[in-house]
Amino acid sequence: MDARRLRLETGEQCYREGGPGSPDEAPTLVLLHGISSSAGSWAKLAERLPGYRLLAWDAPGYGDSQPLANEAPTAADYAERLEAWLAALGVERCVLVGHSLGAMMAGAYLAAHPGRLAGVVLADPAQGYGDADEAKRDEVYRSRWTQLETQGHAAYARARAPRLLREGADPADIARVEAEMQKLHVAGFAQAGWMLANDLLSRYLPVAPALPTLVVCGDEDRITPPEDARGLASRLGLPYRDIPRAGHASYIDAPEAFARVLDDFARPLLGVADASETP
Repeated sequence: MDARRLRLETGEQCYREGGPGSPDEAPTLVLLHGISSSAGSWAKLAERLPGYRLLAWDAPGYGDSQPLANEAPTAADYAERLEAWLAALGVERCVLVGHSLGAMMAGAYLAAHPGRLAGVVLADPAQGYGDADEAKRDEVYRSRWTQLETQGHAAYARARAPRLLREGADPADIARVEAEMQKLHVAGFAQAGWMLANDLLSRYLPVAPALPTLVVCGDEDRITPPEDARGLASRLGLPYRDIPRAGHASYIDAPEAFARVLDDFARPLLGVADASETP
């Protein structure tokens, strides 16, 4: 996936793009990473999704993307930047895939701007702590960026990265997650932490969405456990799919399985022909 950038009214927005040579004619998947990651984390999955135009952003405050103006942002603030980015790119119809904290952003975008969406995938979804007491919200807010600031990037990544993957994960995958964590900026990380601590996915998806929506989760996820993801799917009456032998970063642990689930969901929504049916 090639690194690109756009100048929006609110500042620089960086992203990666991959797919066919004529992107305007290709079905589009938009990929939103989680709190400890970046656009580059999707590279392994991208190899398993030929035929799609893939757009993976560096969320505001990540990579070289301009942080949000609001120092205490909600998921709706991220959704507005997402809308500005997709509008600037001329994306008219896509399937939106939000992983972990990105699932909260995807939910907020679905609530505010459903017109560009054919469907949404909530992968290993964070659901937020906005209904917790003040002490818990403060603990969640300070639990990541303060450690990064104190420990430094290398030590923080070494300690944290293995927890995002399954037990006995491929060392190359652990190294991949570590490398993405070492790109974190304390200020952007703190903004995202505030959103996680003080917002709720249910504020944006209080009832079943009108658009096709799928919940998926790695069956060995230790960060947002499968029982929580299944509970979300049950509450909203949504379909649920396990990603076998995968931890929280399920699209890194099990990219083939994740790609199959995503392709099965997106293909009919975006009008993509099934290759197995081609004469």
